[in-house]
Order: sequence, then structure tokens, then C-alpha cells
Amino acid sequence: MEAEPPLYPVAGAAGPQGDEDRLGVPDGPEAPLDELVGAYPNYNEEEEERRYYRRKRLGVLKNVLAASAGGTLTYGVYLGLLQMQLILHYDETYREVKYGNMGLPDIDSKMLMGINVTPIAALLYTPVLIRFFGTKWMMFLAVGIYALFVSTNYWERYYTLVPSAVALGMAIVPLWASMGNYITRMAQKYYEYSHYKEQDEQGPQRRPPRGSHAPYLLVFQAIFYSFFHLSFACAQLPMIYFLNHYLYDLNHTLYNVQSCGTNSQGILSGFNKTVLRTLPRSRNLIVVESVLMAVAFLAMLLVLGFCGAAYRPTEEIDLRSVGWGNIFQLPFKHVRDFRLRHLVPFFIYSGFEVLFACTGLALGYGVCSVGLERLAYLLVAYSLGASAASVLGLLGLWLPRPVPLVAGAGLHLLLTLSLFFWAPAPRVLQHIWILYVAAALWGVGSALNKTGLSALLGILYEDKERQDFIFTIYHWWQALAIFAVYLGSSLPMKAKLAVLLVTLVAAAASYLWMEQKLRRGVVPRQPRIPRPQHKVRGYRYLEEDNSDESDVESERGGGGGGGGRGDGVEEEVLPAGPRVGPEPACPYEQALERDRSEER
Repeated sequence: MEAEPPLYPVAGAAGPQGDEDRLGVPDGPEAPLDELVGAYPNYNEEEEERRYYRRKRLGVLKNVLAASAGGTLTYGVYLGLLQMQLILHYDETYREVKYGNMGLPDIDSKMLMGINVTPIAALLYTPVLIRFFGTKWMMFLAVGIYALFVSTNYWERYYTLVPSAVALGMAIVPLWASMGNYITRMAQKYYEYSHYKEQDEQGPQRRPPRGSHAPYLLVFQAIFYSFFHLSFACAQLPMIYFLNHYLYDLNHTLYNVQSCGTNSQGILSGFNKTVLRTLPRSRNLIVVESVLMAVAFLAMLLVLGFCGAAYRPTEEIDLRSVGWGNIFQLPFKHVRDFRLRHLVPFFIYSGFEVLFACTGLALGYGVCSVGLERLAYLLVAYSLGASAASVLGLLGLWLPRPVPLVAGAGLHLLLTLSLFFWAPAPRVLQHIWILYVAAALWGVGSALNKTGLSALLGILYEDKERQDFIFTIYHWWQALAIFAVYLGSSLPMKAKLAVLLVTLVAAAASYLWMEQKLRRGVVPRQPRIPRPQHKVRGYRYLEEDNSDESDVESERGGGGGGGGRGDGVEEEVLPAGPRVGPEPACPYEQALERDRSEER
């Protein structure tokens, strides 16, 4: 019986062709060394490089989708729980039967105050937190705080609801600033991975051309806001599938309501104090809250497991090494930039319009005339209109930059003027289609506003050293506007519409003025970002080529990384005198020798 040939030829053994293989290369001891340790003969370096960067681009798309889905689930859970909680606590019978004299209205007012007032101080700590934790981990921690707020609703007491609301208010601006910064960084990384050949030719220290990442940024912002605006529809699922079965119809809840729309005063004046026909069982409430808690936990896992880092580790070190005092001051120093000053009215209007959609339009015009049971469907119409219209942000790829922002402002201007002269009659359903159309069109304007502003900031401020400051300023002004709406909730509807109209006109005029200045070539005055000052005395920072040098530093330093003070390396003066022993060969041994000299 013949023995089977081995699966792999034995080294040095003569095969069927003697001492040569099929390619005519001698085998055994006479084989050339390059054939044994050389590269794989069929290896195609260009093809492998192309596959590598394709995987990198797919990873960036995965990061954008994960961040978008995480933000959608987080805000869907938060808004849905808050809406259901406020409706339940508004009902007199529910408060007396479930909680007695615990004072739920007072707890709710303190909770809303914590959510709306706390972000005022966000400008002081947001950049420090983002630089300390990093962009991805700041997103994860902020989403975790939203999940904490959801978990406190299992035991509704003053000492659970109010502290969690204050913590949530502290996390609003950091979450949004890190989200905006993250999407912008993903667009820049996608450009790098798509044009890797050009960067190899230019050199690693050369920055890409200004505005080169803008097309990718417009696409990513459209994807993000298409997902995010769906959170308003997701928030209505508890209302549609659970709470609507317990609500009275409009003939009961609107019995004492006399005027709606532009003639209304405050929020739902004359609305009935009892809105629930039957009280929901505690077990059913626990099931709904458990589902919301599970979704919030899923959002945390999405951000943690599927969102990659926004910066390389060396870039993270550089961002922290500019000094915590400088990080604290830089958001205030950016006020000297005329572009930000001109965009502040738009930042404020961005906060006004989203709160008006949820309170003024949905409550003052919608619930006041067609009943609480149709609130969810009005907000779904707003959500779907905004989500679908976020794709219109891609018009910036072909049209001039101001077109999407000005188009959204013009649409809101027409709607605001129309609402200024419309007062729907209470308990009349004939005009309900007008409400749905108005809600959907307002969502279209909101989508153009949000995608346009976020993309504009990412295009104007490309430096990775200042993007977190810019988005912090944007969302801080937005939070201030939301706080102003909270304070003015008892104003007449005509006053709210007038403030909205004046802010909108001022925002559009200021933005167009800014664009005109840029076309004239006016150079904005930006604060200088300090160079990183590394405190670590290790071999990494003693190399001749500073691997932690940022792109801005390389431009200022002439494109090359040289050692010495210019690279942020702390140089130490060795004591004079002859050196005992041989000269250390590597930088790590040099650092050890310097430490020994200092000790001596």
C-alpha cells in the first residue's frame, strides 16, 4: 500500500521534479533567501491599500449611523416619557389617588426648571468635559444621564425627579456639542480615507484644501437629522399605543376653552383639570417605563459599541495639552469672530422655533382646537416632515451656500404670518387638515434650519482644535433661547409670534450680512489656539520627529516636525561636567540618564 504524499512539501526534500519546484527555483539548502523570507509573490500592495481604506470609509459610515440612531433613541425616550409624565401629573384625579398630598405640580415645576435653567452654566464646563473625556465618551456619558432620568420615574419623588432633571440639564449642551463635533470629524475623516493618494503625494503634514470635506459634511448632517427628527415620532408611540386609551374626548377636555390660536393666552387656558377617563394600572405604567428604559440602554450600547473615536490618541493628547485654563477661556475669546456674532440671532431662533412647534403650534393651535387625543398625530406630522426634508440639506451641493438656510427662514416667515391671523374655533374638526399641513411645513423649515446651521459651522470652522468650542457656543445660545421660552410660557400667543417674527427677520438679515462680508474678503479674527505643552518625559516626546504635532502646528512650524521647544517638548539642562560611562544609545536611555543626573 503506497503512502499518501504529505499535504505540504517537507523543507529540503526532493519533489517529483528533483531539487527544483515548478517555477524552476531550487529547493533545499540551495534555495535563495529572498524566496523564503520575501513578500508573498501574488501580493498587490495597491489593491490591499484600496481595500484597507474602503474598510476605513465603511467604519466612518457605521459611526455616523450609530451616532444618529443613538441620538434618535435617546431623545425619543426622553420626550416620550416627559410628555406622558406631564399629562398624567396634570390630571387631578391621578394626583389625588396615586400620590395624595405629595405636591406633584410643585415637583413638576421644579423638574422643568432644572431641565431649562441648568444649561445656562453649560458654557463654563462643556469644553472642559469634552476635552477631558473625549468626544465619544462625552456622548456616552450624556446618553447615560438621559437613561438615569428615565430610571428615576420608577419611583417618582422629589429627591429622585429633581436631581435627575438637574443632571439632565447639565448634559444637554455637552451631548449636542459633542454630537455636532463628532459628525463634523467623521466627514473630515471620510475625506482623508477617500483621498489617501493625494495626501501621500502632499505629505502627512500637509492639510487638505479648505472646504474639501464640505460635500461629505452635508451628506452626514442630512443623515443625522433625518434620523434625529424621527425621535419626535418615536416619542409619540407611548401616547398612541398606551395613553390615548385612557383620555377623555375633546368635548370634555375643551368644554371651558373659549379661544385658540392667535387669541389664546398662555398654555391651554380653560383646559379641563381631568383628562383621564380611567386611571392606568401601576403594572401597565411599569411595563411602559421598562420598555423605555430598555431603549435608553440600547442607545447607550449603540454609542459605546458602534461609535469609533473622533480623534487619534495623539490628537486627543494634543487637544488636552493646551492647558485647562486656555480650554476654559477659548469659548469666550471666540466672540471676537464676526462670523459667530452674526450667527447668534440664528442660534437663538433655532431654539425658539423647535419649542414653538412643540408648545405653541401643537398646544396653542392643535390641542386647544381638536383635543388632547390628537396631539400625538400632530407631532408625528411635524416629525415626518422634518425627517423627509432633512434630505433637502443636500441642495447645498449644487446651490449657493445661503440657499437652504434662507429657504427655511422664508418658509417659517410665511407660516408665522399666517398663524398670526388665524384663530381656530375650539371643538371643531373641519380645519384639522390645516393643522397637519402647518405642522409638516414647520418641520420642513426646522430641518433646513438645523442641517444648514450645523453644516455651515463645520464648513466655516475646519480646525479640529476649535470645533468643540464652536458647537458649544451654538448649543449654548440655543439652550438660552429655550430658557427664554420657558420663562415666557404665560405670554399671549400674539406676543410669542411677534418675538418669533422679529428674531427670524434679524437672524436672516444678520446671516446675509455675514455672507456679504466674506464675499468682500473681510478676514475674521480668530483667537490663537496655544501649542500643546506635553508634560510627559518619555521616549515618545524625545524623538526628533514630533509624532504628536497637530496639523495647525505643522503649518506654523513650516510643515516639518523638528525637536526642541517648537514641538512643545520641555527641554532640560543637564548639569555641567564630564559624563561618566558610555553615551546612551536610544532616547529612552537618555531620559533615564537625565533623571539620574537630576537626582545626583
